[in-house]
Amino acid sequence: MRRLILASASPRRRELLTQAGYTFEVHPAHVNEDLRPNEDPIAYVVRLARDKAQAVFAAVNDPNAIVLGADTTVTLDSHILAKPEDAADAVRMLRLLSGRTHRVITGVAVATSKSTEVAAEVTGVQFLALSDEEIAAYIATGEPMDKAGAYGIQGRAAKWIPRIEGCYFNVVGLPLALVSAMLDQASG
Repeated sequence: MRRLILASASPRRRELLTQAGYTFEVHPAHVNEDLRPNEDPIAYVVRLARDKAQAVFAAVNDPNAIVLGADTTVTLDSHILAKPEDAADAVRMLRLLSGRTHRVITGVAVATSKSTEVAAEVTGVQFLALSDEEIAAYIATGEPMDKAGAYGIQGRAAKWIPRIEGCYFNVVGLPLALVSAMLDQASG
């Protein structure tokens, strides 16, 4: 069995990989996550996933390792909604998402000694209209502060999401079916 390494500190990604039955190590990657001028949201998350996987692969210095990198973002009208900087930024994001459908995009990269394969998963997420009181109460829980788009579908925000189109696990942070196929290919 090859050594699987997750290049992420995300507790949600760890939970999802464990749920899918994988045994792995965690080595968070530290890469520049600044958006480049005119960078498309899909290109952005794929680049970050690749950079993370390759940085950790180089750091562990194990030719038998398989390193999984991922990055998730929320987009609305082609604008990227990353993790909120503060509570005011979270309010801004949730107001933008209120009553609209947005996209959640996860870039995935699997690095081995032979190559780095990349892919992206896109899921549409519909939000109900939110009142200022609902937004304020949600932000007071602290839940939105470390999540792209200022919400977690697996948490309290679930009650505002009547419909998604695509992979639920992608919205949580790791599209398991895509990742599983990529890891199977890398192992073979």
